[in-house]
Amino acid sequence: MATAVCAPPAAPCEDRRISKSKRALREALIALLEERGFDAITVNDLCERADLTRGTFYNHFSDKENLLAVLEDEVMADIGALQGRMHDITLADMLAYRVAGRPLPLLVELFDYLREQSAFLHAVLGPGGDARFAPRLREAICENLVQNILHEKYRDNPTPFVEYYVAFYAAAYLGIIACWIERGTPESSEDMARIATRLFFIKPGESIEL
Repeated sequence: MATAVCAPPAAPCEDRRISKSKRALREALIALLEERGFDAITVNDLCERADLTRGTFYNHFSDKENLLAVLEDEVMADIGALQGRMHDITLADMLAYRVAGRPLPLLVELFDYLREQSAFLHAVLGPGGDARFAPRLREAICENLVQNILHEKYRDNPTPFVEYYVAFYAAAYLGIIACWIERGTPESSEDMARIATRLFFIKPGESIEL
């Protein structure tokens, strides 16, 4: 019986080279999305901008669509790690932090992450990016957050109006994120957490102050 031979693990220097190549392609994609838009980008463009060979590209990705999908999935996986904790947020929690004037820690952590990814998000959410990504972001972050702070009877038995309510606030929260990224993330994560909470409770005709 033949004995199976396991391939040796990649050497640390090889791992670093792979990480460096993927990082260079990520940066190249961001720059080209901003300059030309996804439809106008070729694999050659990406390789030239990243200073890599086509062979290196195809060692990791099948085409430019695969590269974009992998990068988007990585962001969604990171956000998914926060989703479990979002389920623990209640309306009472948000009200308590609102009254105390303190930012909700999980929202601060979320905006910290969005700031780290702001270059990629600016490119992929922009006119030259991927129109399919915004709905994924809205569902993962905004819809989950809004649904979690609904009264239990609406969470368990939603009506058409509740569905519109969730859609309204989820779109609004995505708008907050997109506007902040478009403006270059000038506010701190703590301020953005306060803004996100304040906007949820603001009423028509109230003074628009943080």
